[in-house]
Amino acid sequence: MKLSFSTLACPEWTLPCIVAMASSAGYDGIELRFVEGEDSLWKLPFFQGQKLLETKRLLTDHGLKISCLDTSCRFHSPDPQERASWLTEGEQMADLAAELQAPGLRVFGDTIQPGADRQSTRSWIAEGIRKLAETSGPKGVEIWLESHGDFTTAPDTVAVLAEAACLQIGVLWDPANCFAGANESPEEGACLGTAIRHVHIKDLRWVGGLWKPVLTGEGDFPLQELLCALQALNYDRFVSFEWEKKWHPGIEDAAIALPHFVDWFRKN
Repeated sequence: MKLSFSTLACPEWTLPCIVAMASSAGYDGIELRFVEGEDSLWKLPFFQGQKLLETKRLLTDHGLKISCLDTSCRFHSPDPQERASWLTEGEQMADLAAELQAPGLRVFGDTIQPGADRQSTRSWIAEGIRKLAETSGPKGVEIWLESHGDFTTAPDTVAVLAEAACLQIGVLWDPANCFAGANESPEEGACLGTAIRHVHIKDLRWVGGLWKPVLTGEGDFPLQELLCALQALNYDRFVSFEWEKKWHPGIEDAAIALPHFVDWFRKN
């Protein structure tokens, strides 16, 4: 397995700072979510024109891959115009993913909206990710649906993939989301099998009636069960540390958490 981290850990950092951390801490790649506070990454100078060529050279010089390009795209809205706008955003991000040789583009399903039902929402999600995959696939970029929101569990995810019926769609498995949101264990979630293209790892602790992020190995999430499940699947792609500093600003800084994850992983 190869190691990357999500830039959710360091949402305001510049790309050179992100690359320096990945290289010094011993990561194999980077999962791009935010850079300098921006999540529509195609808007940033780092990813345009001559600067994009320099970015690609910077990554190559440090021996780093882009493990995944994350979007905020979600296709749960009953409004077809809103879904279309996310499709446009996804296509722009897919162009950038192709330039960076990122194998996949993360999207959400996500949540059943007021007045909608599960069946309709699942169909909207399936349609959205299929349409996006039809345009991204020829560029060498798959669409990876994250286990998240109201479609977190493995059976829910499988149902969306079955309706989408597209070989260029896989799963970004976030077993901690499944555990916290639906009490699904890593062993149960591993039934996703070969659909798993990318894995988020994080640890959680139950504090005051809520799950809170904690440094890897210091929480209540069954990390060893997850590692065993991945080994049983012969999983050899990226596992990506998701330290949610963006959403939980009070947790430890990325400069502490990112090296800590590598040390923990190498010992386990």
